[in-house]
Parts: sequence; structure tokens; C-alpha cells
Amino acid sequence: MQTLDNFNFAGKKAFVRVDFNVPLDENMNITDDTRMRAALPTLKKIIADGGSVIVGSHLGRPKKGPEDKFSLKHIVAHLSELLGQPVKFVGDSIGDEVKAAVAGLKPGEVLVLENLRFYAEEEGKPRGLAEDATDEEKAAAKKAVKASQKEFTKELASLADAYVNDAFGTAHRAHASTALIADYFAPENKMFGYLMEKEVKAVEKVMKDINRPFTAIMGGSKVSSKIEIIENLLNKVDNLIITGGMTYTFAKAKGGKIGKSICEDDRLGLALELLDKAKEKGVNLVLAVDAKIADAFSNDANTQYAPVNDIPDDWEALDIGPKSMEIFADVIKNSKTILWNGPTGVFEFDNFSNGSRAVGEAIVEATKNGAFSLVGGGDSVACVNKFGLANGVSYVSTGGGALLEAIEGKELPGIKAIQG
Repeated sequence: MQTLDNFNFAGKKAFVRVDFNVPLDENMNITDDTRMRAALPTLKKIIADGGSVIVGSHLGRPKKGPEDKFSLKHIVAHLSELLGQPVKFVGDSIGDEVKAAVAGLKPGEVLVLENLRFYAEEEGKPRGLAEDATDEEKAAAKKAVKASQKEFTKELASLADAYVNDAFGTAHRAHASTALIADYFAPENKMFGYLMEKEVKAVEKVMKDINRPFTAIMGGSKVSSKIEIIENLLNKVDNLIITGGMTYTFAKAKGGKIGKSICEDDRLGLALELLDKAKEKGVNLVLAVDAKIADAFSNDANTQYAPVNDIPDDWEALDIGPKSMEIFADVIKNSKTILWNGPTGVFEFDNFSNGSRAVGEAIVEATKNGAFSLVGGGDSVACVNKFGLANGVSYVSTGGGALLEAIEGKELPGIKAIQG
């Protein structure tokens, strides 16, 4: 497989799919440029070689075609600043204006295309269907957009000599610019960018090159949204810590009193099944034993500690308690491979962030002692950043949905398109 390091971009035009889906405030200022900074090494390598860069990305979820608030023109000035050189912009993704702008690119220059999702063809989903559209009308619209998607993809590909995918955050999408475009390039002319390469290696290390004991920490509020991940992990891990809001579905399923704590009443049977599966497979499934509870969903609520299976009626659990922190930390510190996805509680409230901090600190300690640790999923990343722990773990993933699908054991279209 071709790599960025082995490819010389001198005199070549590279289409680089990045994930510049950054948050903007009401004045269109970028509030977090992490994703942009993550792509810089790839862009700088191409520029240093004497290649020219065509940047493709999406921004937000436009549903009606072009909308100013989703325009990539808002990120151009900041990208120029980050690269230390002027960056050009063209107000479209395909068409004559784009072809002319690309033709005029000199070696070392960078051109940002307009938001690829302004075209329905990028995602391959029909738009503008009436709410009462029949199944036949929906099928016809889908067929039409799929046919035009092929032309859209072909035109994007025709702009460049090489294709570089550096957008792990969208690797789970079989979109025109994230997967389909790769078919138009020979194997030696398509490759991962540095960020994508690091992400793929980190996921493969956690899921395939396992140093044991392997511990996964799964947080989040709903068992239903993590079921496929949990089932896949039960075939791989030695320890599975289930935490966050999911705890109380398990606690209630086992006959506990959980007060007003979050719970999926229609998933109680599933929780018991998962406990049985873990036992069958010899996996140590670890649940919290105590919780920090509150009399309101507020940082300033009255608080106390209670066993997870004996929470008073008008109280709700918003974090794990000290005994659980100790149990979790002990398991984590004795691990050699660690995957963390999801906080232990409402970490956004400082009064309920101690559990997540304790988990993060235990992971940092284990990493210092030689463990490989991967942190991923929006909230976990926000946790390690909030607590200043990001530099203490082996890898922090930029891909939320993509990482979760990889952990579920799914093949990601954006990766398959390059690896074959």
C-alpha cells in the first residue's frame, strides 16, 4: 500500500480529503481548530515536496444545498494562518470555475473547495422529497442521485493526480469524497494522510495487536446505543468496565432501586443477557457499586453517596462514588491495553467530574507503566482535554462515529477504499 512518506508530490496536484468540520460561533469564528491542526503535517508534506493541494471537506449538515453558515470560506483565513501562507478558495466543488482555479494552481499552493455536502451527490442521498412521497418516488429519487453521484465523483477525481484521505472522522461513510473517489486512482496514487495512518494503526493495535490484560471502559447513557460495541468487545477483552448512565439499567435489571436515575426500562432483559454472556466468555464485567447522587440535575444540587442498587426515590445518580473509583482504577492500572469511550457521569458539571477524572488518571498511570491506551469518542476526548490528561495517554482519536464502528468490528469504507 502506498504511503505519504514514499510518495513524491513534486509537480503533482493532490486531492486531500480532510475533516474540517469545525465548530463556529455566531460570528463565524472557529471555536476549536483541533481538526485543522491535525491535518497540517499532511498538507505541509505535500507543499514541501512541491505539490499543489486541493482541500476537500464538509462542514455541518446542510440539507438544502448552499447555506452561508456552512460555507468553508469561513475557515480559509485561519488555515492560511496555520500554514503560514495564503490559501485560495473557490465557491464550488465541481464545474468550470473549479477546473480553472485548479489549472491555475502553482507548486506549493493550496486551494480550498466549497463544502462538498452542498451537493446531494456527496452523501448519495436524495433531498427535497415531499413528506408524503411514495415508496416508488423515494426509490426513483435515490436511483437518480446515485447515478449523478458517479459523475460528481468522477469530476472530483479528475482534478488531481493523487488522492489522500486524511479524514478518519468520516471513514465510516461511503461518500463520494471519502471512499468512492479512490476507485479513480491507481493503487500507487492513493494513500492515507498522516492523521488517518495514525488512527488506523491505533485502532488496529487495540483491536488486533492486543497486549493483555485488555480493558475497555464503556460509558454513555444508553445500553441500546452501545450494544454492538459491547458484544464485539466481549470477544476480545479481559475486563469490561460499563459505566455512565448505562450502570442504572444494569442495577435495576438486577433488582436494585435506582431512584430517578437514567434507565432504559425496555433493555433490562438485554442487560441481564450481557451479564450472562460475559460470564460465559470469562470476561470480568465491572460495574459501579456506589454513586454520587443529587436531588436535581444541576451542578449546585444537594449531593450524597449511595449504593447503586439503593438510591432514594427522588434522587438521581450523576457520577460514580469513591469505592467505584477505586475498583475501576485498580483494574485499569493492571492493564496493558486500554480503550476508553465515554465518561462515568455528567463530567460537564464540575461536582460530578471526579469519576471521569479518576478513570483518566488511572489510564495515564497505566500508560506510564507501559500500557497502550486509546481514548476516543467525543465525550472521552472532551474529558481528557478538560483534565489536561491528553498528553499522558498513547493516542486520542479524532473520529467519534468512525472509531465506534471500528470497535464494533465493522469495515470502514474510507479505509477499505485505500487498503483494498
